[in-house]
Amino acid sequence: MLVEEIMKTDMIKINKDTTIQEAMDLLQKHRIRHIPVVDEDMLIVGIVSDRDIRDASPSVFQLNALKEELNRPVSDIMKYPVITAHPLDFVEEAAVVLFENDISALPVAVDDKLVGMLTETNVLHTIVKLTGAHQPSSQIEVVVPNIYGHLADLSALFKKHKINITSVLVYPSEDLKHKVLTFRVQTMDPRPIMNMIEEAGYHVKRPHFPGIE
Repeated sequence: MLVEEIMKTDMIKINKDTTIQEAMDLLQKHRIRHIPVVDEDMLIVGIVSDRDIRDASPSVFQLNALKEELNRPVSDIMKYPVITAHPLDFVEEAAVVLFENDISALPVAVDDKLVGMLTETNVLHTIVKLTGAHQPSSQIEVVVPNIYGHLADLSALFKKHKINITSVLVYPSEDLKHKVLTFRVQTMDPRPIMNMIEEAGYHVKRPHFPGIE
């Protein structure tokens, strides 16, 4: 999935002369946490977050100072250079950028011009949809040796018993000699499927049921 498929294109934006007070009002009105700062040609010149505004604001007990500070332009507190994504980036690559830089929003740009916004909320909603976690289903984790063929064998097992798979996730086990295949299947009671997998010689790691080994 590409960034352009999930990014917001109706983003709120400001210019560098917008006051901190105006930016704060926009954040609160639209319930957002970041606003890109652009020039007249939509070139990205900075970004302002609710954290930037909090850090720049004096105590509420200093009313005169508070009013003066909030009338300053956002150019005094905006962050630059800005980390951006491209519309044709893969969503998982953009998610890595968010994670590694400990940020929660990425302006999306083409030739440095703003075309959209990608937030951690967009990414989270996409992950939920891709995994099928928002649909009635069950998740089954199976530990297999880290060699080829087991995913195909288990998929064939599900097909044989006419079990519909919503999504599959593969990740390494702690000992690196095994990997974990996570199947989300369309059933609310996974126990018959778990027994079927165990009878085929595989180890089901999760889910756990009280009183059942």
